[in-house]
Amino acid sequence: MQQEKFNNIVSRFLTEGTVESVEPLGNGLINDTYRVTTTEPDAPDYVLQRINNAIFTDVDLLQHNIEAVTSHIRRKLEAAGTADIDRRVLRFVPTGEGKTYFKDADGTYWRLSVFIPRAHTYETVNPQYSYDAGKAFGQFEAMLVDIPDKLGETIPDFHNMELRMRQLREAVAADPLGRAAEVQEYIDGIERHAERMCKAERMFREGTLPKRICHCDTKVNNLMYDEDGTALCVIDLDTTMPSFVFSDFGDFLRTAGSTLPEDDPDTERVDFRMDIFRAFARGYMESARAFLTPVETENLPYAAELFPFMQCVRFLADYINGDTYYKIKYPEHNLVRTRNQYRLFERVCSYEKEMAEFIESCK
Repeated sequence: MQQEKFNNIVSRFLTEGTVESVEPLGNGLINDTYRVTTTEPDAPDYVLQRINNAIFTDVDLLQHNIEAVTSHIRRKLEAAGTADIDRRVLRFVPTGEGKTYFKDADGTYWRLSVFIPRAHTYETVNPQYSYDAGKAFGQFEAMLVDIPDKLGETIPDFHNMELRMRQLREAVAADPLGRAAEVQEYIDGIERHAERMCKAERMFREGTLPKRICHCDTKVNNLMYDEDGTALCVIDLDTTMPSFVFSDFGDFLRTAGSTLPEDDPDTERVDFRMDIFRAFARGYMESARAFLTPVETENLPYAAELFPFMQCVRFLADYINGDTYYKIKYPEHNLVRTRNQYRLFERVCSYEKEMAEFIESCK
């Protein structure tokens, strides 16, 4: 029955070849993803995804962003005479109606892209892959600096620090489970840093900090590699939208640069890996320095501090609210996450001068 459903969905798109099988692909947390294998040797395989419209509520906007971004990158690659372009930018398949998504009768949304053969991702975080990621995400932003299309926010206020502080303060004021008193030291610590950590939104309002088209989900495994180890293209474009470059720079380092996972309770062992910072920053500056403004460049260390701070605020607000947003495995899970991320924030701040000096050396 499920195979019949998949076949029906795929048939709505203008594909080549005959569907042989549809099997689960990868372990994504947001969308359900499948590999569509075709029978004919000269026909491509495809990647079928169910779009999670509970998170991405405006699917039309989502796909508009993705179409605009991939089309613009493709034109840039063609103009540069790049070889094997279909391996260097994602290609989405239209339906018979010309859309790049299909809404099924049960209310689910689906899209189809061409599978890139002989390519893979890495889960390992090390300096080499971090350098590759920095260079690739910086290049991704660089190619989109002059995109003519207007893109919208697929998740509004996704990395808005002022909003996250308002949410925390509202949680503290409501205190539905009486948890605020036990975490007062973290509330106080966050408030001490809040004004400085909200400076991006202020600079934007003052006109000194621009918004760019950013990926907003910079992870090692969102970079596709060729068989020979060459970085091919950035994938997972759902959160590509207007943001500050701090999003792509800081979000990567929050996870890749920490010595421990975000929910490890041994906070004394939480530290910030400067080898990962230097590798990622070096790659990023190589491809992004041509368009970065002085304000953006000098605040890259702030970006590295911002994201553990922001995640700490979000975990703490959720803990105070009674764990209504993040999935937890035990009652204190969000509290452990809060402590972990606050410690990481402190450790990143301790390297601020060293980070600034390294960024300066990369100009």
